[in-house]
Amino acid sequence: MSDGKVQFRKVSVPPHRYTPLKKAWMEIYTPVYEQMKIDIRMNLKARKVELKTRVDTPDISNLQKCADFVHAFMMGFDVIDAVALLRMDELYVDSFEIKDVKTLKGEHKSRAIGRLSGKGGKTKFSIENATKTRIVLADEKIHILGSFRNIKIARDALCSLILGAPPGKVNSKLRQVTARSAELF
Repeated sequence: MSDGKVQFRKVSVPPHRYTPLKKAWMEIYTPVYEQMKIDIRMNLKARKVELKTRVDTPDISNLQKCADFVHAFMMGFDVIDAVALLRMDELYVDSFEIKDVKTLKGEHKSRAIGRLSGKGGKTKFSIENATKTRIVLADEKIHILGSFRNIKIARDALCSLILGAPPGKVNSKLRQVTARSAELF
């Protein structure tokens, strides 16, 4: 431990994530408190989830892992997907906005978001499955959870969709890239 000092982390809860947090509290609480040995509580006045090390916390890095896990849930990832951040070391969350790629306004932005998700989420799911990542489309923000290499592949696919490439072309390019990366391993 860090010289016996108690360390804290606080994760802000956006207003639209209160209800999902209430519903999934036990699913969040259990791995953090019992497996990672970190104290967790919801501060209603400050609207933050507070994490604190305990005397029996085995590794100080568990605190940051738990903070990343809770933050990933606040971004919109499912608890099942976010728990992977606690279990595996090589997982990251990358976030960017549509305007980081190209400045779009009005209908053009709506069409770009539509290209990202596809009919019934089909395009988003195909990118997730091909790259072994999880993607959250939160209005103009895009969050990707996965390994570093897979995040880059998914981000390239999403950027080309934002720039106006047809989904069929992006899917065929994804197949080529994933086949090439499968050959490397």
